[in-house]
Amino acid sequence: VQLVESGGGLVQPGGSLRLSCAASGFTFSSAVMYWYRQAPGKERELVAFISSSSANINYANSVKGRFTISRDNRKNVVDLQMNNLKPEDTAVYYCYVRRFDSWGQGTQVTVSS
Repeated sequence: VQLVESGGGLVQPGGSLRLSCAASGFTFSSAVMYWYRQAPGKERELVAFISSSSANINYANSVKGRFTISRDNRKNVVDLQMNNLKPEDTAVYYCYVRRFDSWGQGTQVTVSS
């Protein structure tokens, strides 16, 4: 199982970023996929998850209305579109598949002026 995140970077408050997680080594189309984040000095927290068919999606209250999770089962990719970013969104963002308890290496998102 391999998960590789990309798309992080430095962005000003109010800006946008799109994170992507490329998955391999398992049947992606049947797996629920998660995005987590961990800010310095804080515990890792769930940001969003999406069911295998995209029928069920859920977000942390702190990102509702600003973030959108999506997936492409043909490409084995799960994305996280982040709009109206705030300094408190600064964290390392991780892709996760619970079925295999497998994490990506993470991608840093920094929101700062």
